[in-house]
Amino acid sequence: MSVLLLTHRACLHHDPGPHHPECPDRLRAVLKALDAGEFADLIRDQAPLATVEQLTRVHPENYVSAILAIRPEPDEHVPLDGDTVMSWGSAEAALRSAGAAVAAVDAVMKGEFRRAFCATRPPGHHCEPARPMGFCLFANAAVAARHAQAEHGAKRVAVVDFDVHHGNGTQACFEADPSLFYASSHQWPLYPGTGDASEHGVGNILNVPLPPGADGAAFRAAWGEQIIPALDEFAPDLLVISAGFDAHAADPLAQLRVREADFAWVTEALCAVADRRCGGRVVSLLEGGYDLEALGRSTAAHVRALMRA
Repeated sequence: MSVLLLTHRACLHHDPGPHHPECPDRLRAVLKALDAGEFADLIRDQAPLATVEQLTRVHPENYVSAILAIRPEPDEHVPLDGDTVMSWGSAEAALRSAGAAVAAVDAVMKGEFRRAFCATRPPGHHCEPARPMGFCLFANAAVAARHAQAEHGAKRVAVVDFDVHHGNGTQACFEADPSLFYASSHQWPLYPGTGDASEHGVGNILNVPLPPGADGAAFRAAWGEQIIPALDEFAPDLLVISAGFDAHAADPLAQLRVREADFAWVTEALCAVADRRCGGRVVSLLEGGYDLEALGRSTAAHVRALMRA
């Protein structure tokens, strides 16, 4: 069964300003990589706009309204914190990014596809219920998980995260609810300063910090020895991947030494759990990755693995 690719041109119109690492060229690099002939079998579709109802399953209504009300002039930028900036196109891009996650859930939960990849931006895993941060405006993975529960009857949803930065936002959305599971490997110490191994939520949170310089072997050990077994035991009805590629050795924002083959390996391992536990249902969402060439190659390795696993 083919893999669904969701994206939208509006996601290029989120412009945090010159020299910002989370730039529109990131998405261009991803889409260029996925234009290669080997990806011709991807089924491509446009990311819809998320609805307020979908967003408010995770975020307070006044937070959603406040973010959507920020509509700068084309030559203006509105900083929300030291890292997170909105431009004239940011509100629609954020709605498309969350909307892609919701549409991907619909597609896999209805059995139309077994896997889906959302090539959108801004990312989402740092956004807390009422706080934008770390380039993120809405908690896309959490929105996806709550949609699966509300609309498709999923009783247990897992989000796993191999971005080099800890997904504090997803954890904050999940940590009090045992029907949700969040696991992350990430560099420590590093922004945002959360993700200690002692953070367990209600027994549904698993953090595996890695020291600067940790390589692919350490990354595979974290997943193979800790996260994969815990995910298998949780036995989700849907698996959502926060697919950040900034653990790559070439990435300028961190110091892990992961390579494309490692991203392919972990993707295949996660798909194997999904095959055992939830009918193969996997939704993958683009998170970080800031070296454009490494981002393109790593995304290609990830999507290639989604297609063949």
